[in-house]
Amino acid sequence: MPKKATAADAQIVLQLYDLRREAEMRKARHWWLVNFWPQNADDFIKVANSLGTQENAWFRQVSGYWDMAASLVLHGAVHADLFLEGGISGEMFFLFAKIQPFLKEIREKMQSPRLFLNVEKVVLGSKAAKERFQLISKRVESRRKAIAEAK
Repeated sequence: MPKKATAADAQIVLQLYDLRREAEMRKARHWWLVNFWPQNADDFIKVANSLGTQENAWFRQVSGYWDMAASLVLHGAVHADLFLEGGISGEMFFLFAKIQPFLKEIREKMQSPRLFLNVEKVVLGSKAAKERFQLISKRVESRRKAIAEAK
């Protein structure tokens, strides 16, 4: 991978941003960020298996988007350091932190060992990314506990 991001990398990042701005994608991202707070693997699986529901559509849209974006990094189509900038991939870290505590169980129960694998590889693929993920995970867990206590 080149040492510096190129104009082509920047173009792809801007195209990814445009995809995030599409109206239905905005609704889907809002649902993931604000409303979808799984407390365990079964909460996740319930939505993942609820085919035909709006939540399932939003679930698949956002998870598919971030899997696709991560795969571009893993295959060298987008410079990893550029992609890991907060304004570009911060949301991916946040969403992954929501499911990571249950991911092993989710993969087993859904018989899907590659589920979120591209995202996982990017989020845990470098020292800087791991450190960022640890910080975000702490905030996510605090929020998850507050939600559980409020119920």
